Amino acid sequence: MLLRVAADNPISYRSLEAGTRVISTDGDDVGTVEHVLADEEADIFDGIVIDIRLGPGGLHFVDATQVAELRETGVVLTLPAADVEHLPKPQPNPAVMEHHGVEDSESQLEHKLRRAWDIISGRG
Repeated sequence: MLLRVAADNPISYRSLEAGTRVISTDGDDVGTVEHVLADEEADIFDGIVIDIRLGPGGLHFVDATQVAELRETGVVLTLPAADVEHLPKPQPNPAVMEHHGVEDSESQLEHKLRRAWDIISGRG
């Protein structure tokens, strides 16, 4: 089910602003946009970091595949409200003790979570 947010227009990730409301597929307001993750040189939208509650500890990463629409009045997710709290949290890189090759490589999601952490912590 694709939820339409009022009669507003679609927007680009480039014009998405912090504080924009985030809406689940079941129509609930589930948070606000904190940061947009993108590779602007390659014009690739990676996802958003959202704050699902007031105060610290409410930041979660939403992958681009979990974003149904970017609209003037809100971001519509492909997830129901009950699933939003289970989204991964941005976090710093864990220390690497040993490197054994490809199996130790950072996954695409881990890379996005690390980039989100770098942005949140002021390093990105």
